[in-house]
Amino acid sequence: MAPDGNMQMEDVLSDPDKVEALLNTCYNNIPQKGYSYWFFESLVVAASDDGYTSDEAQGVPTTGLYSDNNSASNHHLRDAHDGHGGGNTGYWNRSWEQIRLCSQFIELIDQAAVNKETDRGRFKAEARVLRAFFYMELIKWFGKVPVLESTIPFDADFSTMTRASVYDVAKFIVADCDAALAEPNLPWRIDNPNDAMRVTKALALALKTKAMLFAASPLHNEGQNHWEEAYTTAKDAVTRLKANGYELFTKTTQPAVYGDGPAAAFRQLVTQNADYSATPRDKETIFQVRSGSVFVWHIGYIGSNMANTYKCGTSPTQELVDAFETIDGQPVLNLAKPYHDEKHLEPNYNTANTVYDPNNPYANRDPRLYQTVLINGSVIQFDSKPVTIETYIGGAHQLSFDVTNRGSSRTGYYHCKMVTPGASGNNQINNSNWKYYRLGETILDFAEAAAEAGHLEEARSAANEVRARSGMPNLPSGLSQQELILRIRNERRVELAWEEQRYFDLRRWQKPDGDLSETCKWLTAMVITKNGDGTFSYKRQSITNNPRGGWQNRDLLLPLPLNEAATLESVTGQKWQNPGW
Repeated sequence: MAPDGNMQMEDVLSDPDKVEALLNTCYNNIPQKGYSYWFFESLVVAASDDGYTSDEAQGVPTTGLYSDNNSASNHHLRDAHDGHGGGNTGYWNRSWEQIRLCSQFIELIDQAAVNKETDRGRFKAEARVLRAFFYMELIKWFGKVPVLESTIPFDADFSTMTRASVYDVAKFIVADCDAALAEPNLPWRIDNPNDAMRVTKALALALKTKAMLFAASPLHNEGQNHWEEAYTTAKDAVTRLKANGYELFTKTTQPAVYGDGPAAAFRQLVTQNADYSATPRDKETIFQVRSGSVFVWHIGYIGSNMANTYKCGTSPTQELVDAFETIDGQPVLNLAKPYHDEKHLEPNYNTANTVYDPNNPYANRDPRLYQTVLINGSVIQFDSKPVTIETYIGGAHQLSFDVTNRGSSRTGYYHCKMVTPGASGNNQINNSNWKYYRLGETILDFAEAAAEAGHLEEARSAANEVRARSGMPNLPSGLSQQELILRIRNERRVELAWEEQRYFDLRRWQKPDGDLSETCKWLTAMVITKNGDGTFSYKRQSITNNPRGGWQNRDLLLPLPLNEAATLESVTGQKWQNPGW
């Protein structure tokens, strides 16, 4: 037969350069994040209780999410474009494609030609970490999935395939990561820009921690208590990360841009790329994408129909603002029951808080509030001049409940965490690389697992380490286990806001028969009126007259693609689809 231009695998394995190219395919399909979803929407944030989009009536994915118009054949989050240059996220299909590529590489590398023998071990370790990464993505979105330790022939008998428990999948992730950690040629940190996005031992530890955290969480633990195992895994990870040069980024290196306030370093961390150096400025970031995906080009920032802006996108909710403590370290609301009513219009204030003033609600708050949310009275540099944010009725940036108005906030707030201060509306505001894992997150994973396992002082100390970066006082000693768990959950919300963590946290904290009616069914705006004497009056108001979609029991997990579930069920005789779909 005439040559058709295709290579056989033996052609690949005999050429060291092609072997490296084969490894590169294992890096395909790493999901984009931030504002890379369809039409520059921060989709995962907009689907949580931290954000509400002004794009709910434009035919974009949030339209389907908010109207609850989802099915197993067409789910607006599972199937949303995510910046890959075409097609859909397809978290199910893309992840399995990558898992097969990684398994294939692991099976073949021992017989492949390499430029240096030390490459062989590193390449195999990288494929193992990547396989763990994609399994973790499947757990987050779908829960239980099959554990495939090797590639499966296309003519294999699939009749005995089953969905493994999340715990068993987590143990497989741990095994892959442990094998990678044992490889001496896999580095702890990438110090060469040419190797940007290559995986490391640090990522292996972060993945182990995350996998066990999910396995122990109520949604996935199947009635078993895995918290002690999650705690020991996380403790080992944090200890080893710190021993190998990872540390929180605690002091800004650009005070002229970020100021010298207590949360300046926090803001710089998330708006600048981690650097690749033997002595990096940012020693906190564990894994970031290779090219920018926190793309904010006058989108999701101030919007509000100003010159040189495009639209508003997703804005912080009143519920997120409520989560930020006062500067003395007291929660504003009673964390066990934050609201007296279903619609969150009647806050249940923390009686121990003597600092919060409902008539001056943004004063004396956690410094991270001002680095995450633009509030009424915030001052920003925009188009090379100072702009005072006016979200009150009649102000330059007032909110709007008109679903045809894409430029104004639905909530009375605007997002700023991912935006470099002092930006110009004529230029991209930020295009930093998305940070998939950072030490601050892993420390909070450890804090949660320690609290749930009963190691309260270790849990408190870990949370305090993260809080101290932004000038917040220590959590008080003497908290009960449940009180400490609530404080750490709230700390996750504040520290990790807009980093696509809250969506998953809310779900894994539910039991399998639970739902999100308390957090995601009704969301709130702050309507501000300017009084004649220059003071302001504040009124909470529901953003919509109807509940927002995505709060039901079925929404705890994404559905498997309809055709995939139907095929597997017909072959195995077992139920494969997630509940409610």
